Amino acid sequence: MALRVSVLQLDTDFPRVAGDVGCAETYRDAVEIIRMPSATVGQVVSNRPDLIDIAPIEDALRRATGDLIVTSCGFLSYWQTHLAGLTDKPFISSALTALDHLSMSYVAGEILILTYDEASLTPLHLGAHADYATGITGLPDDMHLKQVIRENQTTLDVERAGRELAAFIATAKKPCHKHLLLECTNLPPYKAQMQAVTGLPITDILTCIEATQPNSIDPAFLPKKDIP
Repeated sequence: MALRVSVLQLDTDFPRVAGDVGCAETYRDAVEIIRMPSATVGQVVSNRPDLIDIAPIEDALRRATGDLIVTSCGFLSYWQTHLAGLTDKPFISSALTALDHLSMSYVAGEILILTYDEASLTPLHLGAHADYATGITGLPDDMHLKQVIRENQTTLDVERAGRELAAFIATAKKPCHKHLLLECTNLPPYKAQMQAVTGLPITDILTCIEATQPNSIDPAFLPKKDIP
């Protein structure tokens, strides 16, 4: 049986726990994970996405065999149109592509965009929705999860990561926010905690996958349906 999802994963060694797009336990069925040599966090997370080397991503995309192809880094949103043109399969570069439909329901300022690195996520990454950059908020530099990702550490305290994220998003949420969009694909494992403290509906890479390829994601890693 053909694989339902192929994940083009950055060249990283930090733990990818259940709920992460790069963890097999996130999916209902077998998943293809293609690691992209030399495509590191430091090289791809950039405020000049037009200048990054996308050759490793292009190569991995051509090798993917799944019915749906996604990447493990939301900062590749800038290259959505180019990369999608290299395959006849549905392709999702980033949860930021969801702004195409979210913008029909929410105006700029109503969507809180949580990103790995606020300084690097620019209007270039948002394409036609550059005005939504007003909602961008980044993880603090001293947050455990960010340190693990930035330093490519091989151990992760999942409980600490969830606790810190919940506390942070509770303070980052403002009365104007009506929706939470997770740019970083390493954040979905903790969205239950974030949803609990904000009460906001959440869009992330997993909800994008599920919307495009239903019954791909383990329901435990999808937002609760009772949030309006």
